[in-house]
Amino acid sequence: MRDAVRHELIARQLDEQLAARYPVGQRLRILDVGMGHGAQLLRLARAGHTVTGLEAEPELLKTAREALSGEPAGIRERVRLIEGDGRDTGVHFLPGSFDVVLCHGVLMYVPEPDGLLAGLARMLAPGGLLSLVVRNADALAMRPGLGGDWTGALAAFDSDTYADRYGAPVRADRLGALTATLAGIAAPLHAWYGVRVFTDGVPHDTGLPAADELERLLAAEERAGRTDPYRGVAALLHLCGVRG
Repeated sequence: MRDAVRHELIARQLDEQLAARYPVGQRLRILDVGMGHGAQLLRLARAGHTVTGLEAEPELLKTAREALSGEPAGIRERVRLIEGDGRDTGVHFLPGSFDVVLCHGVLMYVPEPDGLLAGLARMLAPGGLLSLVVRNADALAMRPGLGGDWTGALAAFDSDTYADRYGAPVRADRLGALTATLAGIAAPLHAWYGVRVFTDGVPHDTGLPAADELERLLAAEERAGRTDPYRGVAALLHLCGVRG
């Protein structure tokens, strides 16, 4: 459930931003940095866009290639998959090569993300959209607190790190700091959303509910993700910057 909610909400939020910036039917040049299994990449390619995926993990890249191989030829020809690190975009692409750059669920694994973000901004054409999904450092106490782990909640208030699902320590980001960073790289914050306000604490193996219940769940999450004060305590933040 957690992964499904995350993918669906981010897709809806991203589509809203694309629809507001570009004419209907325009085929965009999109770069997906740290594409993982390629879920968003394939969705955007099916919508008619030309998409380049950059992924450093060979196993994830292999999974994405296998998924792509099952798509019709017209979709496959719009997708390019490259093994590489998001910090090396300048090695692979010229500045201004893309209308949209996605970097979803990557910054938490980068100890010093400012250089990565600056490089991503350089990949954007003027007016291009930078879409980031990060762990919300201002909400790290929510999961342990709602689970009754008071020691963990108290420690989380003053922390910007947490353990991922595999137990590895990773970073979280704060909205204020990222807003300043985006302004500094000439891609100032245009819009932001919360992702997983209500469902972050469910167990990892929780399955999806029935279709009608799932739609109500998504409607509640979608509304909370764009409404204060709820979005401020979401597990993830979806930030959209626009290249000046």
